[in-house]
Amino acid sequence: MSPVVPAGAGEITPVELKDALKERYLAYALSTITARSLPDVRDGLKPVQRRLLYAMRELGLDPDRAFKKCARVVGDVIGKFHPHGDASVYEALVRLAQDFSQRYPLVDGQGNFGNVDGDNAAAMRYTESRLTAVAAALLAGIDDDTVDFRPTYDGSEDEPAVLPAAFPNLLANGATGIAVGMATSIPPHNAGELLRALAFLLERPKSAAPVVLADLMNFVQGPDLPTGGVLIEPTAVIAEAYRTGRGSLRLRARWEREDLGHGQYQVVVTEVPFQVQKARLVERLAELLAAKKLTLLADLRDESTDRVRLVLVPRSRTVPPDLLMAQLFRTTDLEVRLSLNMNVLDANGVPGVKGLQALLEDFIAHRMVVLLRRSNHRLRRIGERLEILDGYLKAFLDIDRVIRIIRDEDEPRPVLMVAFDLSERQAEAILNLRLRNLRRLEEISLKAEQAKLRKEQAELQALLADEGRRRRALAREMKDAERRFADPRRTLVEEAAEVDPALLEAPVERVPVTVICSAKGWIRAQRGHVEDGEALRYKEGDEGRFVIKAQSSDRLLLVASDGRCYLLPVDRLPSGRGQGEPLGLLVDVGKGAGILDLLVHDPKGRVVLASASGRGFVAEEAEIAAQTRAGRQVMNLKDGDRLKLVRKVQGDHVAVVGENRKLLVFSLKDLPVMARGQGVTLQRYKDGGLSDLTTLTLEGGLSWQLQGGRNRQERDLARWRGARGQAGALAPTGFPRDNRFA
Repeated sequence: MSPVVPAGAGEITPVELKDALKERYLAYALSTITARSLPDVRDGLKPVQRRLLYAMRELGLDPDRAFKKCARVVGDVIGKFHPHGDASVYEALVRLAQDFSQRYPLVDGQGNFGNVDGDNAAAMRYTESRLTAVAAALLAGIDDDTVDFRPTYDGSEDEPAVLPAAFPNLLANGATGIAVGMATSIPPHNAGELLRALAFLLERPKSAAPVVLADLMNFVQGPDLPTGGVLIEPTAVIAEAYRTGRGSLRLRARWEREDLGHGQYQVVVTEVPFQVQKARLVERLAELLAAKKLTLLADLRDESTDRVRLVLVPRSRTVPPDLLMAQLFRTTDLEVRLSLNMNVLDANGVPGVKGLQALLEDFIAHRMVVLLRRSNHRLRRIGERLEILDGYLKAFLDIDRVIRIIRDEDEPRPVLMVAFDLSERQAEAILNLRLRNLRRLEEISLKAEQAKLRKEQAELQALLADEGRRRRALAREMKDAERRFADPRRTLVEEAAEVDPALLEAPVERVPVTVICSAKGWIRAQRGHVEDGEALRYKEGDEGRFVIKAQSSDRLLLVASDGRCYLLPVDRLPSGRGQGEPLGLLVDVGKGAGILDLLVHDPKGRVVLASASGRGFVAEEAEIAAQTRAGRQVMNLKDGDRLKLVRKVQGDHVAVVGENRKLLVFSLKDLPVMARGQGVTLQRYKDGGLSDLTTLTLEGGLSWQLQGGRNRQERDLARWRGARGQAGALAPTGFPRDNRFA
């Protein structure tokens, strides 16, 4: 039966579903990157932020004007420029008004716009807003043909493609965003430092040596966060992040010691790290204190008002405050990692990661374009005005004749043009004069205005002809902006003093224990180490599976076949008397999943995770361990696949053997280090999948266990060495029939 084609459908072209999906997903990805998530390097804004500021300007919400309801602003934005939900637009507006999110807020908010505790803003019908002076600087000159305009989504109006941006907003306020396959994370900086660095670049003579990063870091010390704090990375680390555009910087809360007399003291935290919710931080501190994880802390109180004030009481007056804070920095969000990934859209809309110098030079290039366009626009306006003034001066010579022609002629414009040798614009300007303005046609005032305009015209022409003049003009703009917007740094930059990790740990009794887990998932910890061959008892119908020699202070890494990892403290396991307890009381292993392996956790160790289909990756144990009932999803598995094995990294090469008995040895460096994902192909199979994996060193060779407990070793591995993802060669003679190394 032939398919039914609706009348008038036109030609139908068959397309593969995968091709259609690929094309549409690519269009979606590009739209997300360029029209939603990444900021523009020129004005530092995403489209929704740019549309908010422009809509507020169109509503007349200048810094010196009255506030208007945020609901009015959001309505204009989604109705004219941004066809998305009002919740997302209002959220963007709120963020622009929060002084703890924006280093230099672009929206002046009136009402409840949230707080550092993490409380949400009031509904948009209750809050009001207007532009700040910084936002006005971003919009300054937009009517002078300084930027391009483009049609809105429905073509009914125009919107700016970018703002003139007389303020370095990208670095001053920073940006965050997640797109398809890429993200951006730019922390805020001090505007005064940025503007001084920009002036330095503009005033530097061409004959001088090329600018190096160290020159710029004489001005830009590092990120300057709205909530202050202390940046504790060495200058070399900050410089490397600025050079590459990527990095991770440690940020700590700021604190001070308050003496209480008689040797007693308390620590007061006055600034929390950027984007850390204070209420959640206090909850976490209380949880750790109740669990006796903070051995040097006795109590805490939140005495914050409009200023942050967290009071921390030490367990003893003999505890040094530096040591107390070092323990808290290590275990709580009083110290965080500040991500730096300066991924932006350039002037052509192409995303890319840029260093500090490139971002500053791109901003200068944008301001140069704005200066050129503004100057050309002003020149056109001056030319038009001079033309009209010339016409006024001609008319001034015989104003009575002008009046007579206007009064007597039905079509006075062509008559005026012939009588006084006027252009059409000059004649129209004379005809549009009101009678009351005739008295203003005084030769002295006209010539004075004409001379002033011609002087300005000559200056603009000289400016356009000389790049040096333009750079000096921009440098003056930067210095003027510095006088208006510069303020003291809030974030202190200093290197942290090293504290011996041993001092942070409370004395813990370490005794040998044996962890016993049965095949049906009953687990217990028995005091002492079980000797080899010693009989262990299990429930009827059950049998042993894991017998692990550990210490009472250890933690166990439990890996499930569904790709989840769990962390089990040994001291919380049921005692060795009886048969123990089901693991289900300690962790929530997913439905249909089984326990794959149980290992002693090494916080500094690494493991290789591999699925049955032959995909895998290297993971840091500290990154995948989660001491919660739900654990952490580490390996993403496709339908029908499962996590097959986990192996401790104990060498620099990987040996894999498939169910087809083919063996492959490749470098461990070929495996990515990931905290979560599907991994990469370890070995290629026509049929079957992965059987076993081990890590080794080439010097030590490959060994496996034979029947009877004897070991066999193969040192010459040249035959089986190859690149990751190859099929490999048949295993050597004598390799176990179960295709396992041990």
